[in-house]
Amino acid sequence: MEFLQIILNIILHLDSFLISAMNIYGNDIFLIIALIIFLETGVVLTPFLPGDSLLFTAGALSHQSSISVIWLTLLFCAAAILGDATNYWIGRTIGKWLLKRNLIKQEHYNKAHLFYKKHGAKAVVLARFIPIIRTLVPFIAGLSHMSANVFTMFNIFGAIVWVILFVGGGYLFGTIPFVKDHFTMIIFLVIIVSFLPLIIHHFIHKQKKTKNNLSL
Repeated sequence: MEFLQIILNIILHLDSFLISAMNIYGNDIFLIIALIIFLETGVVLTPFLPGDSLLFTAGALSHQSSISVIWLTLLFCAAAILGDATNYWIGRTIGKWLLKRNLIKQEHYNKAHLFYKKHGAKAVVLARFIPIIRTLVPFIAGLSHMSANVFTMFNIFGAIVWVILFVGGGYLFGTIPFVKDHFTMIIFLVIIVSFLPLIIHHFIHKQKKTKNNLSL
């Protein structure tokens, strides 16, 4: 519980945390962010990592860096693409083994599996914008033996759109005085908006399940 409180505190104060880290590590902090993006999307056991808010904050802080926001965008795109590709091949090669050993939370897997069944290959793109789901959909795509070429196409497109949207948003709005003065609130809103599709999807699925039970 204490670990989760520490993580939540870091996420809600990402700007202060990353500024302090930049003072210590300089531009290397962006390599650390890229590694976190890779781990969130590439390791099926780490769906809790804060991809959306990290990208937004990195975009906002890029004004204080000597590295162009374009290079940062390319770096994060590469991390996201490699992450999903790794996750896909994990699912394709040892996915069944991981499931049998209950290393993946069943509730999260079920939600991602329903999402994948509903949207098919498009789920690879759409899942980018939904925390937890985005970590599991590439895994399920690999487990289902989706064509590697089809997956790669949707993976690259989804990563580019996702990174540009959040890094670009942070870069464009991060210097606005109101955003700078209320950054914790903005990050909180980014988190809420990110989880909104998952909450809506859960509510709709629950409503359908209730109706089906009543009709029996």
